[in-house]
Amino acid sequence: MDQKLYSDILSLLEREVKPALGCTEPVAVAIAVARAAAEGGAVESVEVKVSPNILKNAMGVGIPGTGLIGLPVAVGLAVSCGKWEYGLEVLKDVNEEAAGRAKEFVAAGKVKVSVASSDKMLYVEAHCRFEDSSDSCCILQDAHDSIVFVSRNGRTVFDTRSKTAATQEDGSSVHGDFLSLQTIWDFAKEVRLEDLDLMRREIEMNTRLCEEGLNGDYGMNVGRTISESHFFGDNLSTSCMAMTAAASDARMAGCPLPAMSNSGSGNQGITVSMPVIATARHLGSSEEELLRALTLSNLVAIHIKSYLGKLSALCGCVVASTGSACGVVMLRGGCPLQMGYAIKNMIGSISGMICDGAKEGCAMKVASGVSCALQSALMALQGICIRPTDGIVDEDVEKTISNLGSIGSGGMKMTDSMILDIMLKK
Repeated sequence: MDQKLYSDILSLLEREVKPALGCTEPVAVAIAVARAAAEGGAVESVEVKVSPNILKNAMGVGIPGTGLIGLPVAVGLAVSCGKWEYGLEVLKDVNEEAAGRAKEFVAAGKVKVSVASSDKMLYVEAHCRFEDSSDSCCILQDAHDSIVFVSRNGRTVFDTRSKTAATQEDGSSVHGDFLSLQTIWDFAKEVRLEDLDLMRREIEMNTRLCEEGLNGDYGMNVGRTISESHFFGDNLSTSCMAMTAAASDARMAGCPLPAMSNSGSGNQGITVSMPVIATARHLGSSEEELLRALTLSNLVAIHIKSYLGKLSALCGCVVASTGSACGVVMLRGGCPLQMGYAIKNMIGSISGMICDGAKEGCAMKVASGVSCALQSALMALQGICIRPTDGIVDEDVEKTISNLGSIGSGGMKMTDSMILDIMLKK
């Protein structure tokens, strides 16, 4: 493989696969608030304006270390203990004292949250007013940790909004437009094992979160219920669903353990990894086989997500479980053609699953996605694929992914607005 392409793919993995503590929408808000707060001293009050999708994904999710839900709590924590330099782990210094200060800050009416007028799907604008009457602003957009503007007392400190969302400072692609499924497969097969420490960390981090979910009392206890009930029998499908859902249970309920995220989503990171890890355990796969399958799973999800954007009305577990289906195909000795079959089977089956916000119930969607991933991989390995005459599935698998992206990013905009409207009126 060309060395530049090899390096670009590694860089893409490092940008899109990161540790994240808590649901990444409240985390994005906390990053912006913490960065604005860093421009002054004691914070008197905070006003936050967010895009509708940020609001939708933050209304019902647990905030780590607090036992509470909602954006105001995340804002309060950002003021009391947030460090924007930690990125998606901005709240990792949370403790009982910091949580108490955050709750007092919110209870005193010092936090205001409203919907921004921006047309961006992922947008956070944080304004801090300090006790000395000075003020600051931070804007984050397009990615959960992408700070593009900072000001203090009306004077610009930092501004990169003129840069396109498609490029980094070095000009490389954010969304990996240099990727194809064949390139992803080739990279996963050829990548040097010493370059896959990120995948080793993913195994360690997400497995720990899974074990916490299986052993603790989190959210709806979807994973633990599946694991302990024996309703589905003691098999690979049960193990994959239970392990993945348990990690989601813990994360969505505010467990103070990080997940290794994918494309800005902790649940997506959990879903691209845990079914592959569970399958590798079941098969007795080697570490190398597991690392390569995880690399494939992560990159497929990143590739598909690039057609959708970071946030949409389409549930992210559809994308992530499609990645894990490909990882399972690789672990079972499949080929690129069968990987394409698995992707088509997934897109032709659960592509209509909506995102109605981050919440404890996401663990059930995750379990459904994982179940479908295993079915899709099984069918693909048998050479069975949804026909191109069916729905949005095309003969060309890349075109099939593009069709899904068109529906999720453009076609479902009205659906997205309706979902939020329903949620706000409850």
